[in-house]
Amino acid sequence: MQSKRDLWLLSGATLLIHLTCLTQYGWFRDELYYVACSHHLDWGYVDQPPMIALVAWIARHLFGETLWGIRLVSAVAGACIVFLTGMLARRMGANRFAQNIAALCSMIAPMYLAAGHFLSMNVFEPLVWMSMAYIAIAIFDGGDERLWLLFGVLAGLGLENKHSTLFFGSSFVIAMLLTPQRKHFARKWIWLGGVLAALIFLPNVLWEVQHHFATYELLSNIAHGHKNAEVTPLSFFLGQLLLMHPLTLPIWILGIIWLIRRPNYRVLGLTFVILFIEFVVMKGKIYYLAPAYPMLFAAGAISVGQALSLSGWSRLSRWGRQAESLSYTILVMGGALLAPYVIPILPVETFIRYEQALHVEPPKTENHAMGPLPQQYADMFGWPEMVAAVARAYDMLTPAEKAKCAIFAQNYGQAGAIDHFGPQYGLPHAISGHQSYFLWGPQGATGEVLIVLDDNQETLEELFNDVRPAGDVTHPLNMPYEHWTIHICRGPKQSMAELWPKVKKWM
Repeated sequence: MQSKRDLWLLSGATLLIHLTCLTQYGWFRDELYYVACSHHLDWGYVDQPPMIALVAWIARHLFGETLWGIRLVSAVAGACIVFLTGMLARRMGANRFAQNIAALCSMIAPMYLAAGHFLSMNVFEPLVWMSMAYIAIAIFDGGDERLWLLFGVLAGLGLENKHSTLFFGSSFVIAMLLTPQRKHFARKWIWLGGVLAALIFLPNVLWEVQHHFATYELLSNIAHGHKNAEVTPLSFFLGQLLLMHPLTLPIWILGIIWLIRRPNYRVLGLTFVILFIEFVVMKGKIYYLAPAYPMLFAAGAISVGQALSLSGWSRLSRWGRQAESLSYTILVMGGALLAPYVIPILPVETFIRYEQALHVEPPKTENHAMGPLPQQYADMFGWPEMVAAVARAYDMLTPAEKAKCAIFAQNYGQAGAIDHFGPQYGLPHAISGHQSYFLWGPQGATGEVLIVLDDNQETLEELFNDVRPAGDVTHPLNMPYEHWTIHICRGPKQSMAELWPKVKKWM
């Protein structure tokens, strides 16, 4: 069996790339929210299971509430995706060349590069799904069936990270039923693995029951609110092309075919096909399928290696070594071409010129007007400036007013920014009706003096006797919808207890 040295080098290179640009831009909107959630640890949140908040809590206590500390976890996870992809190929019998090609595909995939740059659930999802796939391969190759217990543990942890693991698990089960691997359902270990997964997932299920299935309510609101960009079968496929990099297309297509043609591994190929159909039918976001690609890269790389071998190619020959080097070079250079779109390796002004020169736009997942930057980057700008503007409004208050002032934000990005950057200005914690902030309530606010972000004068005058503008928030690089006016509101026309149910915004 070939050495793992190359896989360690490729994953190490991936980590190094992330480390060089870890703090090139600022805090991402969702990161601010996850840190806020880590101050309210629970078994669930309106828009996610508990795992990401726990990860943020651990990172915060290890490294402080620093940008590099929060992102270091994701950078390591991104490097692990590359290593795991190569190990999947190795597990399926790949030689050194195929292992490296598979790992390189994951290394240059824009989706995995982006996920490894900032803290999110998306960077851990491929690790969970593909670790489950690795264990399944071991079992299908004749391994100990007690490994289904580990499979179940991973499934449970995956569900505590992101509910979309349900789609992978259900597709995997359906695929097993369609193949001779259904024989495993006649034995106990796979069922015991399922029990373990259910037990690990149970606390989040109980949280959902206690909160009247808040996540389902949120997803229903999003589905009926036209927030997400319209998805068609063609746009979904083209999205896969960009998220996984156009150069990897022939490899993962070959991977599907190779897996389906191998009786031992057919379950994995069918799992991907079923997942693809599910997400197209349900009009899921284009990145929902992303965690499943490493197993295709692994299988496709083997297929490429086998085809070259059958045509007389040998890595020991001069032509073979040149072909191998050329393959690596094409993937690396192609990956480098798109990398600035997903990791901030360029200064922002340079990136804007680069994007204009290439005329390539990342696929949109939500319906928003755009500024000069893609949304992923735009959401990393403007937060410190916003909080500074709010602090100037806060300083307009008398000491007595400051003592009873609260800051109301319209979304979790604004609220998370106030909670993170606000203490240096002596600002109170933010309150909001958005997502889990609504569940955390007004946190003692009476509404007597309220600094309100991102609302209009007319609406506020219906709720308060005295409404005064106190400054504008704008930034040349952030999302256009984050340009708005700050208002200071006094003399509420109703109590906070009466007002709070009306501010709920799960969207």
